[in-house]
Amino acid sequence: MMRVTKSELHVMALGFRGIPNIPGGVEVHASELYPRLRALGAKVTVLGRRPYRTADCPEQWRGVDVRWLSSPKLDGVEALVHTFLGVLYAAVRRPDVLHIHAVGPWLCAPLAKLCGLKVVVTHHGQDYLREKWNKPARALLQFGERLGITCADQRIVISQDIREVVKRKYGREAVLIPNGVNDMQRVSQRGLIERYGLTPQRYIVQVSRLVPEKRQLDLIAAFKAAALPGWKLVLVGGAQGSQRYAELCAKAYEGDDSILCTGFRSGPEVQELLSHAGIFALPSSHEGLPISLLEAMKLGIPVVASDIPANLEIGLSEGSYFPLGDVAALASHLRSLAAATDSEREVIAERLQAACARYDWDLIARLTLQVLEEVGGKKIAVVPLTVAKSSRPQLN
Repeated sequence: MMRVTKSELHVMALGFRGIPNIPGGVEVHASELYPRLRALGAKVTVLGRRPYRTADCPEQWRGVDVRWLSSPKLDGVEALVHTFLGVLYAAVRRPDVLHIHAVGPWLCAPLAKLCGLKVVVTHHGQDYLREKWNKPARALLQFGERLGITCADQRIVISQDIREVVKRKYGREAVLIPNGVNDMQRVSQRGLIERYGLTPQRYIVQVSRLVPEKRQLDLIAAFKAAALPGWKLVLVGGAQGSQRYAELCAKAYEGDDSILCTGFRSGPEVQELLSHAGIFALPSSHEGLPISLLEAMKLGIPVVASDIPANLEIGLSEGSYFPLGDVAALASHLRSLAAATDSEREVIAERLQAACARYDWDLIARLTLQVLEEVGGKKIAVVPLTVAKSSRPQLN
């Protein structure tokens, strides 16, 4: 780890459950970003939610201080309560910049400004479009989006689509800094796939939470319609507050031993499942910028994804997309990819890996640091980034 300058920039971050090894797309983002900011010379404090702390969630991780604050583990309430307490904590500790993630926690952005804090917000996606929310909840999340965009000292977005939303709805400019992907390599170990009875290159995998907007039900139906002899479908991820949807998925594949759900898996386990997969599928109706898709691409796994803006922005070949909700089209894509020859798969892998070049976490950390320095009023003499690149710590 490098030596930081005397006038180090203090960044405090909240709006997610915590780090490391806690499921969630924003949590993945934070786990990759903040250790790199620390390595670049910033002092970083992450405010986590105490109910999610496990034995492998320390108070300091890869140079980042992690403070665990109370919050009720109740969907729709915990983020707001935790962010409120986090803003009060920041008001006492006085960081140079308070970095708030996701539109729900932005409801507390005006309070942070009233406390005299400098605020940067990162927009990871229009959470109010998620199918689990009712109308009042969606209205509240949209109000949070408005407050964050209009009150913050600076705005970061992870995709061009979100940037255009911010400009169209609120007339504000935002800095585009996408999610990234590690320099992942395929692993040779097969302990997990042998435990699940999987054959390398003969299974389809989806890595995401079991929630309605990830549309596992579409994938299950398409897999059954594709009728691929000897192939299996592997759903990797936990329910994460949508137990009812998880039960619907379980019912959809009940009695079919060619479909299995692994629940939450650790980073090395996910990397093993991805390394030996024949196809990666992402039929989502809503995404910010899907890290799991980027990781599959980095490993050269043939992918098929819904044609929503966040997926289209990644720039896959036309044949990798299918119309959202079109189960027949998805089944057709699965059949086509399953029939690909080894030489065709090699060409696909090279194309996918080349498309990942711009999603580099080290570059993303430097760009984010520039924004935080500008808002915080402190310039760090950046030294070479030496933080080790980690394997994937949790699910998207």
